[in-house]
Amino acid sequence: MREVRVLLADDYEPWRHCVSSLLLKSPGLRIISEVSDGLEAVEKAQELKPDLVLLDISLPTLNGVEAAIRIREAAPMTKIIFISAYQDSHAVQTVLTNGADGYVLKWDVTRELLPAIEAALWGGKFVTSHLTELKPAPVASKAEKQRSA
Repeated sequence: MREVRVLLADDYEPWRHCVSSLLLKSPGLRIISEVSDGLEAVEKAQELKPDLVLLDISLPTLNGVEAAIRIREAAPMTKIIFISAYQDSHAVQTVLTNGADGYVLKWDVTRELLPAIEAALWGGKFVTSHLTELKPAPVASKAEKQRSA
């Protein structure tokens, strides 16, 4: 399996260190850059074209949602996972509808970040288990729609 190049964006340095330490234990994941604000995240994503960006929602200069939109434009193949303390449905739906591949609550990161990364890299979406009721509903097939009508 090829190496997954990761860009980590969070304004709290001790938290970045925690996530970096977690990823170091996973063969195949390599942090190529750490940044502390949204604008830096966009610039580094444009420059480095990472496979994966881990973003906080509350970033200075440019919030994580806007940064994700710009990253998606600059590097459309890059997977984006939000790691956030926000646990309301609006935040989750906002990031998922703006192209994010996953959403992990900060206090679930040790248990759920690696499954979220795996899901995103395989083309799926991941929402932290504490927020499973907020996952996007599956699209019903045409036959299912007709049966329920």
